[in-house]
Amino acid sequence: MDHLADVKKYTAKVDEAAVTGMAKTYALVMSKPDTRYVAASDPEEVKRVVENFCKKKLGRKESDADLTAVVKAQCEKMKADRTKSRITVYYLIAEHFNQLSMFHPK
Repeated sequence: MDHLADVKKYTAKVDEAAVTGMAKTYALVMSKPDTRYVAASDPEEVKRVVENFCKKKLGRKESDADLTAVVKAQCEKMKADRTKSRITVYYLIAEHFNQLSMFHPK
C-alpha cells in the first residue's frame, strides 16, 4: 500500500518523514489484514485507538471523550473510504495534535 498517496488524499501538506517513520513503526501491524485498517464504526476499536495510540504513543492527557471525538473526527474525514488505513488515521490524529515530528526517523 502506498501510505504517502493515501495520506495525501486527506491532508494538504504531508510530512513525508513522519509517514516513513510511521510505516516503519507500524510495519508489523500493517502486515496483518485484521489490524491494517481501523474499524471506525466499532466503539471498541475507537477505544483501542484512544488508549494505545493517543494515550500511550502520543502521551495525550485529554479526557477520553475529547480523544474519542478527535479519533472520530479524523475517521469522518475518511468516510468515503471503506477501508481506513491505520497509518492514515494515526497520521491525521498526530497531525491534529501537532506531534508528527515524533515519528521522524532518528
